[in-house]
Amino acid sequence: MTKEELMRKAIELSKENIENGGGPFGAVIATKEGEIVATGVNRVTSSCDPTAHAEVSAIRAAAAKLGTFNLSGYEIYTSCEPCPMCLGAIYWARLDKMYYGNNKTDAKDIGFDDSFIYDELELKPENRKLPSEILLHNEALTAFKAWAAKEDKIEY
Repeated sequence: MTKEELMRKAIELSKENIENGGGPFGAVIATKEGEIVATGVNRVTSSCDPTAHAEVSAIRAAAAKLGTFNLSGYEIYTSCEPCPMCLGAIYWARLDKMYYGNNKTDAKDIGFDDSFIYDELELKPENRKLPSEILLHNEALTAFKAWAAKEDKIEY
């Protein structure tokens, strides 16, 4: 499939998901040669999972199908510019390229406004709206020290 056909598939998924009671988001993960590996749609409300965005759903499906957490060599087509969570997941999955249809302003215009998250990320933790504090830091460090010392760990 061409890039345009893959994007049309992501857009088609987003429209079908609306008809099925979900949000207007769809994603496709494909090889660089245009072969679809996995798809995903927004399942936040249907699965009661705030992380079940289309991109995350597609990444989970592709990783399970391919048996790896490293999706380098693959590309993602998403019907909308990803939110901060999905963008982070795309980076962690190591996808080679991202294509998107709608942008974050288009999403904001229909009620999906992620700008507050971007704003919060710019602040020091103590200045964010979500109260947070470090607790049991020294105890928590013991797991990190064990990880650093582990010789047979799988890096990711």
